[in-house]
Parts: sequence; C-alpha cells; structure tokens
Amino acid sequence: MDKKKVGGRLLQLRGMRSQEEVAAALGIRQSTLAMYERGARMPRDEIKLALARYYGCSVEALFFNENDTICGKSS
Repeated sequence: MDKKKVGGRLLQLRGMRSQEEVAAALGIRQSTLAMYERGARMPRDEIKLALARYYGCSVEALFFNENDTICGKSS
C-alpha cells in the first residue's frame, strides 16, 4: 500500500469538493484528510471503510490497487 498513490487517489476523487466538506461527512478533521491526501498518513481501517463508502468505491480499489486506477476508471 503506497501512501503517496493512495493520497493521489483521494485527492482525485475529492475533485471540486472542499476538504472541509469531505472531512465533515466522514467525521474527521480537515487536517487529517489533508495528511491522507498528501500521503503523510494512512487512514485507520474504519476511516478506510468510510472513505470507500463516501466515494462509492471498494476498499480494495481505493487502497490496495497496484494500478493507477480508481473505482474502475483510469486516472
């Protein structure tokens, strides 16, 4: 699990939504989401599940995919 790749996927999935909006929906702090998106931290398992649900992906596709694809689409 490459933290930088995961961070890039999370950033791409967030799109035009603000970090504050996504963090509030997940029940985490904006600064925590920012660390995930920078690849500085990896989310705990329950946050991985929440992120996958929020973005409509599987945990496997979002965090364990070795390719540069997210949710079944090429990046």
